[in-house]
This record gives sequence, C-alpha cells and structure tokens, in this order.
Amino acid sequence: MKDHLNVSSSRDRRGFLKSSAAAGLFSIVPSSYVLGQASGEAPPSEKVNVAAIGIGNQGKSNIRSLVGSGICNIVALCDVDLKGEHTQEAQAAHPNAKCYTDFRKMFDEMADEIDAVLVATADHAHFCQAMLAMSLGKPVYVQKPLAHTFGQCQRLMDMAEKTGLATQMGNQGHSGGNYFQFKAWTEAGVIKDVTRITAHMNNPRRWHGWGASVTDYPSEPLPEGVDWDTWTCTGPEHPYSKKLHPAEWRSWYDYGSGAFGDWGPHILDTAHRFLKLGLPTKIEAVKRDQPNDLVYPQASTIRFHFPEREGMPACDVTWYDGTNNRPEVEPELGVEVQGPGKLIYGKDLTFRGGSHSSSLTVVPNEKFMDIRKDLPRISGKNSDHFKNFLLGVKGEERTRSPFSVSGELTQVFSLGIIAQRLGGTLEFDPATKQFVGNAAAQALLDPAPRAGWEQYYTM
Repeated sequence: MKDHLNVSSSRDRRGFLKSSAAAGLFSIVPSSYVLGQASGEAPPSEKVNVAAIGIGNQGKSNIRSLVGSGICNIVALCDVDLKGEHTQEAQAAHPNAKCYTDFRKMFDEMADEIDAVLVATADHAHFCQAMLAMSLGKPVYVQKPLAHTFGQCQRLMDMAEKTGLATQMGNQGHSGGNYFQFKAWTEAGVIKDVTRITAHMNNPRRWHGWGASVTDYPSEPLPEGVDWDTWTCTGPEHPYSKKLHPAEWRSWYDYGSGAFGDWGPHILDTAHRFLKLGLPTKIEAVKRDQPNDLVYPQASTIRFHFPEREGMPACDVTWYDGTNNRPEVEPELGVEVQGPGKLIYGKDLTFRGGSHSSSLTVVPNEKFMDIRKDLPRISGKNSDHFKNFLLGVKGEERTRSPFSVSGELTQVFSLGIIAQRLGGTLEFDPATKQFVGNAAAQALLDPAPRAGWEQYYTM
C-alpha cells in the first residue's frame, strides 16, 4: 500500500510548517498575531485551508466535522445552487469564504490559496472535481462512493498514486472502533478462514414506491441561480427536476449508486480490506424486485464470488437491500437481522456487525463468553476520519481510507450495481479488469463522458 505520509516522520513540526509555507501550502500569520483561539484550536498558521465543493446536506455536515477538528479553515464554498435553502447554513457559518457555483472557476481564481479540497457532491460529479483538484496538487477528501463508475475509480487511483497526495474517501467508520477492532482481530487470528459474509441494508430508500411506474425523467422549470450544466458534469444530460436535485439523484442509475454504493462503504469496508478480498470473479443478481431501466430496484440480492488469495479461502459475499429483503439467519446464532449490518462466517467463529464504526460481536453469545478473555483489547485514542485526513495533508498521519484502498472497494460496488441493472450472472476477470463475454456489462464499466467533459478522463 502506498505510504501517504507527505514528509519524514523525523522532521519536527516547525520545520514542516516552514517548508510548507515556502511551497505555498499554508498561510502564515504575522508575528503580531495574538493567540485568541478556543481551547484545542490551532493557530491559523497550522490550519489547512480547505475548499468545499458541495455545501448542502452531506457537505454541510462534512464541513462542520472538518472545522470541528480545530485544524481546518474554510476558504472557499462551491455549490451549483447557492440560493438553495440547503446551502444557506454553510454560507452563513463561513462569511469570509469566497463562493462559487462552478468548481473550475474556483480553482482558476484561487488555487494558490487552497491546501486541500472536500468533494461532497452527487456521486456522478465526484470524479471530475477530484481529478482536477489532484492535477493541481491538492489533497482531496471525497464522499463515498468514491466515484460513479469502475473506470472513474481506476483513474482516481492512478492519479493518487502518480501524485502521492493525501486522499481519503468519506466512509468515516474506517477511522472508528470497527476499523481498529477488525484489524487487531484479523492480525491475532481471531477472524480467519472466512468463507461467507452476508450484508444487508433494509431501511427505506427514496425510490421505494416508484417501482415500474418510472418510464422517463421528469422535467420542471429550473430554479433561478442553479447551474444545471455544472451539476450534470460528466453525466448524461437530463432536465432539471426535484426528483434529481437537491437530494433525489441517488435513486437514478445515471447519477447515483443506490443503496449499495451509499451503504456498502459503511458495512463492508473493513471486511474487504482486512480479508484482502480484492475484485470478484463472478457477480450474480439473485433477486431484483421491480427492476427498472432508470431507477434502482425496490429490493435486490447480489452475490459476489471472491477467489482464494494469500492463503485465505474463497469467500462469497451476499448483499441484501429492500425493506423486507433480509438474509436468513441460522437460529442457533440467536440474532435478529434489523437495520444495516453484516454476518461474517469463519471456520470456528461467526461475527455480527453493524455499520460505520460499530464493533463486531461473536455470536452466539455463549461462544463469546467462552473466549472473551482471550480477545485482543483495543486501546488508545485515535483521530477521527476528518482529522485523520487533515493530519494526512500536514504529513503527520497516514490517511486510513486512501484511494488505493477505497478505490478498489468502490469498484466492487460498481460491479454489483451493473448486476442490479442487467440481472443474470456476470463473469469478471480481476487480472484484466474486464467482463468476460458480456458486451452490455462491459459498456457500463467505463462509459464515455458527456461531450465537453472529456479532458478529465485524460489527465
């Protein structure tokens, strides 16, 4: 895995700041500056100047978390809908930040003032915004899923490797208790010989109830001030409607990634990483409830077959979404499936987990009681996901969900989404990263961008 430290760990903090200032990475305050920041707040010379692209809903939450780290200064706010109600809070909270509707203009005008970039836009727009930022030497924090297609993920991974920049995908549980527990339990041999995983997300989704009734994209008058061309970005062109903006885009294949791309990064991330699952050889659409060419199914069951690797056995991962589409659980485990979560079946032990940073438990409980004293203890205070990214930008920590890790994870979800869309069984070659004998699936791996946006694919 690529080392995401930007400076030698032996370099003292002041030396790093001097070199960063010389390179234009951080702004240095005058010597007359009087420290008056709140407790735990870094002086301005030690803060990372962040530009946020996408400032409503999830973006607004991400901005709060970055600022809450005490080492972030928001210098730019970019959103295609600066007049929208959902973007007002972020603008009010950062009155000194420059505001833009087009991320390209933002970089043209103030790239030298930006140290790092937050991308919290719709799934289909992540790619071009992150690619442009990295091409300008800016570390990026990109909301999950990392990108909208398999090919976009590959390009982001390649760019991150080429530039050596700090990168982070926004599956924040990857800096929480489940991350450190899964890592320790795997290294200690508690989690081993896993042959089967079931993962589920059974909460209602925005498109539930639409079903087969959706036959085309709706059209409504474009609200004043909305930059629809920039919102559409590399994606296919469809008219504006409230069924797309500001919050419904996840329902549509052309723009979102459904329940799988939304919740998979919070449920399967640690299993994928520490069990070294890589890419599957086969993906099966076991169930599709009311499949539709435009929006995601009302429920789906997708099964992945991962081959043997590095001394570990082949493993099947089955994903369930839909309010009533839940995996059957062996009665002897004594658990009830509810909400988002997973069951991990090893040779000797079975583990139950939730989502995000939720820790694993051994089931049934009697088995846990027998071994609890021998389980590794997880101790120590660690940075959260947002501070981990900022410290990665400053060269003080390695980011925990860099594109070298989160890119391949997102590619797995991209393959699952193609199975949701097409149905049937798809054969995949992890070595060539190509589908075998299926032209329709192959075409969805890396669709061409909308005319006028091709430059992001050749950076």
